[in-house]
Amino acid sequence: MATVQFKGIVKKFGDNLVLNGVDVDIKDHEFVVIVGPSGCGKTTLLRMLAGLEEVTDGEIFIDNLLVNELHPSKREIAMVFQDYALYPHMTVEENMNFALRLRKMAKTEILSRVTEAANILQLGKFLKRMPKQLSGGQRQRVAIGRAIVRKPKVFLFDEPLSNLDAKLREEMRVEIAKLYQRLNATIIYVTHDQVEAMTLAGRIVIMNHGIVQQVGSPIEVYRKPVNLFVAGFIGSPTMNFLSGRLSIADGVAVFSNESLTLPIPAFVLPQKEAADGREVVLGIRPDDVMVERPGGEKCSGKIDGVLEVCELLGHRENLYLKVGGQRLLATVEAFFNRSPGSAVSLCFNYQNMHVFDKTTERRISE
Repeated sequence: MATVQFKGIVKKFGDNLVLNGVDVDIKDHEFVVIVGPSGCGKTTLLRMLAGLEEVTDGEIFIDNLLVNELHPSKREIAMVFQDYALYPHMTVEENMNFALRLRKMAKTEILSRVTEAANILQLGKFLKRMPKQLSGGQRQRVAIGRAIVRKPKVFLFDEPLSNLDAKLREEMRVEIAKLYQRLNATIIYVTHDQVEAMTLAGRIVIMNHGIVQQVGSPIEVYRKPVNLFVAGFIGSPTMNFLSGRLSIADGVAVFSNESLTLPIPAFVLPQKEAADGREVVLGIRPDDVMVERPGGEKCSGKIDGVLEVCELLGHRENLYLKVGGQRLLATVEAFFNRSPGSAVSLCFNYQNMHVFDKTTERRISE
């Protein structure tokens, strides 16, 4: 396997700046997921690594070898595409061994590699079938098998599950995770689905508007998002945001807006004096909004609200709440057993509170 380095990568299509100074180091045998909204430049970055797009500026290294001008066939990379890209007139076996036949590899070696990949992906009984005779998940496994037989230094996945239904996506996520454990490969995986990113990645690269916003483990970017974009993009359901102003009262930082007033504990804002008068955005994940229920644990420092809508999700329930003019989402254990329109009391888990500067959108809390 191999290391990969992006250094100061810039990509322009005419006057359109798609990537703006991307710096990312990927370690040997690492599973890195590049995630972001459509149009953020993640697929373009992958295609430049594969040699399918030219680099406007910056350098790309594979195993410390500069590959900007290296032909795609010489980069020892295999790419799995979103639309499978299988040859419809070839069998599964022929699709998988096509690149090896082009290399004029020995027939015994080709057979050995195809058999090994087919066993890994449970494709043995499909080798003589045509792609049209396969399901979407089976076609994607064939595309992955075609990459495996080449034994590349780096595997590239470009939104490989986006054409599958929800159940198949879950199954294929598990298959890809098991495949990584078995191959111990260097994998770079692009998706717009943050659930895929959180469940598959060893590290996540979060992009927006062609700029890397944050790089870290799934738990790091979830617990300590560096800015409002990352906070809103990572996590499902999305984080609640409350805009307001900080002030200092009797040595305590206080957040206030038209709907509520909240004291902010010192462990959230150790440098509270620097925040006096600052316009901020509080971030609270729905799991950290606690709502009192009859006979349950009582909230301390509780806030009055109104229940608007309940969404039952099986063992969990989404509660859409209104606090003054502010709307909040809470995720609680089912069954809440309160009717829409009823008054509720709620409070926040301050241990997981996030505070962002409203102007810069950067994190200022611990």
